[in-house]
Amino acid sequence: MPGLPLWLRLLLSNPKSRSGLIIVFGMLAVAVFAPLLATHDPTAYSLLDAKQSPSWNHLFGTTDQGTDIWSQVVWGTRNSLFLGAAAATLATVLAAGLGILAAYSGGWIDDVINFATNVFLVIPTIPLLIVASSYLKSRGSLSMILILGLTLWAFEARILRAQALTLRNRDFILAAKVAGEPTWRIVVFELMPNMISRIAAAFVLVFYISLLTAAGLQFLGLGDMNSQSWGVTLYWAQVNSAVLQGEWWPFVFPGVALALTVLGLVLILAGLDEVSNPRLRKTRRQRGMLAGLLFGHGRGK
Repeated sequence: MPGLPLWLRLLLSNPKSRSGLIIVFGMLAVAVFAPLLATHDPTAYSLLDAKQSPSWNHLFGTTDQGTDIWSQVVWGTRNSLFLGAAAATLATVLAAGLGILAAYSGGWIDDVINFATNVFLVIPTIPLLIVASSYLKSRGSLSMILILGLTLWAFEARILRAQALTLRNRDFILAAKVAGEPTWRIVVFELMPNMISRIAAAFVLVFYISLLTAAGLQFLGLGDMNSQSWGVTLYWAQVNSAVLQGEWWPFVFPGVALALTVLGLVLILAGLDEVSNPRLRKTRRQRGMLAGLLFGHGRGK
C-alpha cells in the first residue's frame, strides 16, 4: 500500500484498528444495502406472526405486534449510524474550528472560546439532553443531531487547542509566516494536516458517544418513536414488557448491534491513539518481541 498516507498505513497495520474498521465497515454495508437485506416491512403488523422466537422465516423473531425484528435492526442500522455520524461531524467541526482558532489567535478570542468551552464542560450533558429533548416539539433526527453536536464538542475542543498550541511555534509554522502565507492557508495546509490523527480520534470518540446517548434518549422515549433505529426498537421492547413475558430477542439483537458498532469504534480509537503516539507503537512492538522471545525460548526447551 505505498500510495496511502503514512497515518493510514499505520492504521491498517494495527490489529486493533484493522479489526474495528472491519466491524464498522460491515455495519456500514448493512446500512447501505438495507433495502436488499431486510426481509419484511419493519413497520408491518401481523398478529398471526406475533411473539415468534428467532427462526428461518424471522431471523431475529417478531414483536408483540408481529413486526420483524431483523428488518427493524437492519433499517435501524442506517438511521442510527447516520444520526451518530452527523452529530459527530458537527461536534468535530466545532471542536476543531474553535480549538484551533483559540490556540492560533490567542488574546481575547482565546479567552472567549475558553470561557464557552468551560461553560459547556461543567454542564451535565445527559440531564441537559433529557431536558432539551423533553421540551422540543419536534423530536426528529435533525433536533437530535443538533442537541448531540452542540453539547459534545467542548471536551475535544480543549484537547485540540492544547495540541495546536504545541504546533503553533514549530519551525514549519514560523517559516510559513515569514514567507507571508495568509493565516487561513497556514491553518488549513500547515497546522491541520499535522493534527489529522487527533481530529479523526475526536470524530470517532464523539461518534460512539452519540450512538450510545441517542439510543439512551430513544430508549427513554425522548426521540422520534415513528423512526427505525436501535434505540426505538429497544424502547418498544420495554414498553411491551418483552422480558417479563419471556421474550429476550427484542432486546438482545438491537443491543448486540449497538454494542458491536461501539466496539468497532473503540478499537479504531485505540488504533488511532497508537498512530498518533509513537510511544504506544514502540510499547506494542516491545511486547511483541518479548512474547516472541518467551515463546521461542519455550519451544527451544
